[in-house]
Formats: sequence, structure tokens, C-alpha cells
Amino acid sequence: MNILLAYPMYPDTFWSFKHALKFVSKKASFPPLGLLTVASMLPADWNKKLIDLNATRLEDEDIFWADYVFISAMSIQSDSADEIIQRCKKLNTKIVAGGPLFTSSSEYYNDVDHLILNEAEITLPQFLTDLEKGKTKQKYTSENWADIETTPLPLWGILTMNNYTSMNLQYSRGCPYDCDFCDITVLYGRKPRTKTKEQIIAELDILYYSGWRGPVFFVDDNFIGNKVKLKKEILPAIAGWMEKRKNPFYLNTEASINLADDEQLMQLMVKAGFEAVFIGIESPNEESLVECNKTQNSNRDLISSVKKIQRAGLEVQGGFIVGFDNDPPSIFEKLTSFIQESGIVTAMVGLLNAPKGTRLQKRLEDEGRMLKDFNGNNTDFSMNFIPRMDLKILLDGYQKILNKIYSPKYYYERVIKFLKDFEPKKKKVFHLNPNYILALFKSIVKLGIIGEERLYYWKLFFWSLFKKPQLFSLAILFTIYGFHFRKISGSSC
Repeated sequence: MNILLAYPMYPDTFWSFKHALKFVSKKASFPPLGLLTVASMLPADWNKKLIDLNATRLEDEDIFWADYVFISAMSIQSDSADEIIQRCKKLNTKIVAGGPLFTSSSEYYNDVDHLILNEAEITLPQFLTDLEKGKTKQKYTSENWADIETTPLPLWGILTMNNYTSMNLQYSRGCPYDCDFCDITVLYGRKPRTKTKEQIIAELDILYYSGWRGPVFFVDDNFIGNKVKLKKEILPAIAGWMEKRKNPFYLNTEASINLADDEQLMQLMVKAGFEAVFIGIESPNEESLVECNKTQNSNRDLISSVKKIQRAGLEVQGGFIVGFDNDPPSIFEKLTSFIQESGIVTAMVGLLNAPKGTRLQKRLEDEGRMLKDFNGNNTDFSMNFIPRMDLKILLDGYQKILNKIYSPKYYYERVIKFLKDFEPKKKKVFHLNPNYILALFKSIVKLGIIGEERLYYWKLFFWSLFKKPQLFSLAILFTIYGFHFRKISGSSC
């Protein structure tokens, strides 16, 4: 069989880093890990071709070549996924679709030949068995959770690694917390399921021997869901591997704020090569945290927790939300001040939305406030429900937050604030990368000479060069990020 694995395009959003990618001459941030893993589950003698529309054009010849087109997508990719489906239909090529988009919204995809829903470790073998017998169904689903200790290595051989800024791998699925607005527990459950240390080392090995050097993102929605196993097995194993290989990767991931409560865990993460962690902080307003059942964030000094993680040697990237029922009119100024004071450079602020299957969606439906399904993008000034706050006031306040935190004055002030306090504990091994040298020169021209932020750029440039030379490359990276954030939000001086 000829199998085309097609990954739909992301729209231009906060996390697309589209405007930053041009500086490093890359086409996309991360490869489609799910499709690469699915490719490994298919029979070895099938021919497999990957087309990631974020990096490559999908031609009609590619669709003609395929016996089946496998599509995986998240909600935010739905428009591009719909286009791929229509093109396949027009060319009479059968479609097999799975992933979060199709699992949460299968009722909209009756025209897809085969829906492989929930987790592929369970439902894909069922489809393959039926295909061999010539008795396939339209929908394959399961209420069970997969044992991810059986998950095979992704098929990295079909990927052009040079198109991407970072590689990725998955250690766990599921999250022990149950925030009202989050659909992770709907899709993957509340009990974290983890891979073995042997699996993780094998995944690092295959990336290393494929020639990759640079960032590797652990895609877990909460990397520290099982702290005991991390501390006893996984992190020591990664640290040993990294030391043996002379630290070829820079690691980052996502975690909950209670990481700050475990000094040993933070130290082990840093020793293993982790440099940054994304944390859903959501709101500085205690009532809003209680409202959305963000128990791990409640009753704590959030800024103190952020500073503690940063002092341990981990850059904190933060997610924030406005639009909670309990948000007061002062929330916009309060959130802006929080972000500035915390020194969180990569601060993503979005509007509250209610994904399908979440407790928030159920409550809003009961209250008659739901408007439509969530499109997966909470930074596009749209909400899928009627907020308590007047919508115009909410949207105006949201825009003011973005205008301020991404404006060169406040953004660069935050960068310097962070770099002053940040002391990485692990010495980074320098890997000469022509793309990063080119990025430096591009930043000098685009930001330092013709950019509206040029005064701030040169102040940071020379400050970091002389005061924190070990963080100079990070400072330049932040200037490039800032350019992207301003483009996305429409902010200026």
C-alpha cells in the first residue's frame, strides 16, 4: 500500500512563531509527532510519505499516489483539514482521520471514509485487522486508555528534520488536575500514563543518531504528573544520557505551578538539560482561579512560585486567560502588572473559551450561554460563549493587555528583568549553527536598523553582551520572539 500522511496547516497564531521562523530559515516549529508515531504502527512493507503542510506543499500527485491519506489534526487546524479532505474526495482517494480534532468532533466528519478515534494504540490495530479482512467500518472508537509502554518509536526516517526548529517526544499522557476549561482530561484522562525510561532513552537515541542537535520539546501536557517516577527513574536516566552524549539537546516542556514546591525535582530537571517550562498561570485573580477549579494555583503567591522556578535555572513561559465570570474590571491592569513583575518574557494571553466535553462547556450550556464550538485559537479575539463582562469592555481590555506587554518598551524591560535574575545552572555546550548566526545578522538589520524597536534592541544587545554574555544568544532569541508577538497582536511603541 501507498500511504500519504498529511498534516494540516496551522493558522498564524502566538504559538506558530511564523514571523520568528524567518530569522532562522526554518519552515515550522515542531514536526507532527502523532503522525510519525502512527506511521510506525503501520505495516513495515507499506510505502509511507509525510507531507506537513506547514513545511511543504501538498500536490495532487501526492494524493493520486496514495491508496489512503491519513490525516491527524488539532481543532485549530480544522480549516486546513477540511481543505485536505475535500481535495481527497475530489480525487477519489480514501481518507483515514484521527487525532484530537476528529475525536472531539466526529459528528462533523461523516464524509471521512474511516475515523480512527481516541488513542491510536487501541483503535488503529482494529482498523488494520478489518482492512486485511476486507470488512472495514467508518468509525473506530474506544473508552479505554492506551498502555503507552507499547507505543513504538516515531518513524523519524520519513521526516526532513532541517525544516524544523525543534524536535519533540512524548513521555506521558493525562493530567491529575481537572481545570474546568481544559479538555486534556477529556481526551487523555486524569491518571498520568507514562513511558519507561528505556523508551525515553531509545527516543533520544534515535533523534541523536538521525543527526539532530538542538531543542527537544517534551509535549506532555503536564510533565510532572507522576513526580515519583520522574525523580527516581526518568530524569536520572536522561541526565546520564545527556552527559554521555555531551549535552546535544536543550530540553523544554509543560508543567503545573506546583513544580515550584519541589526543589529536588527542579534540580533534577535542570541537571537533565531542561531549560524552559511552560506553566498555565491563567489569572492573578484568586476568585477566577477558584471558579475554573485551578486548585494547584489557588492560595499561593504566584509570582514567588515563578521566581523560585526561575532561580532554579528554568525559564518560565506563562499562559494567561481573561474572560472568567469572576474577572473584575481591574483584571486587565492587574494581569499586565503581574506579567511585568514576574519577568515572564513569553507570556501568552488568551480569551477564555469552552472546548467540547469540558465542565465549562456543560455549565455554560446549562446556563444557555454557549454560542458555537471552540476553534482551538484563544488569541483571535473570538469567544464561543456569552461572557459575564460586557463583550466590548472585555475585548478592549484584552487588546490593551496585548498592546502593553508586547510593545517594545515593556517587552524589552521584561527581558532585561528576567535576564538579570536568571542564572542557568547547567553549562550549555555550544553547537555552531549557521542558521543561528544568520538569525543574529537578520535581527541586527530587521530589528536594530529598520525596526521600530531599534533603541530598545541595541540597549539589550550591549547590556547582555557585557553584563550577561552567557545569555547573549537567549537575549537575541527574545528579540526575535518579540517581533513575532507584536506582529500577532498588532502592538507597537
